[in-house]
Amino acid sequence: MQPPTTYRGSIGAGESFTRPVAKAQLPAPPTTGVNQHMTHLTRTRRHVVTALSIIAALSLFPALSAKATTTGGSRRYQYVNSQVCPIDWRMNTKQVKRLVTCAANHWSVPGGPAKARAIAFRESRFDPQAYNSSGAMGIYQHMRTYWPNRAYSYGFKGWSAFNARANIIVTMRMVHRGGWGPWGG
Repeated sequence: MQPPTTYRGSIGAGESFTRPVAKAQLPAPPTTGVNQHMTHLTRTRRHVVTALSIIAALSLFPALSAKATTTGGSRRYQYVNSQVCPIDWRMNTKQVKRLVTCAANHWSVPGGPAKARAIAFRESRFDPQAYNSSGAMGIYQHMRTYWPNRAYSYGFKGWSAFNARANIIVTMRMVHRGGWGPWGG
């Protein structure tokens, strides 16, 4: 015998109604996993959006990343503002000399600009493309193995030693901190 699909009943005072009879239903699927899965997806999406927002902000405003420090505070990556000695060194040797003088004054190196120019002349004759077979490069002849770490430490992460601005400013900051020792004093 099959159960009825409708039920006839009366409300009272001669009125009647027809109501469908509920068919047997399967139990609802468990929702615990679904909610956790959706929460995880939502959380992941929020993290991705946040990370992309931070990357966009840092690419638009690189000075925000300037204050990043490494372990122990012994080495700091500090962005060098492009307004510090804004001299176009690519024009000629005279501009390279001006950049050396400006950076030496800005970072108050021992011996002053005269010593900075004398050492730059001795090392490379103010040639940004100077290269020694030992692996020394640029105006102040930084060794190829040491340059990436020095550039990172002094604000020019990823820059070439053949970029005169990077080479000169990294050197002036090193000399300001520790003297002319690596260049023979």
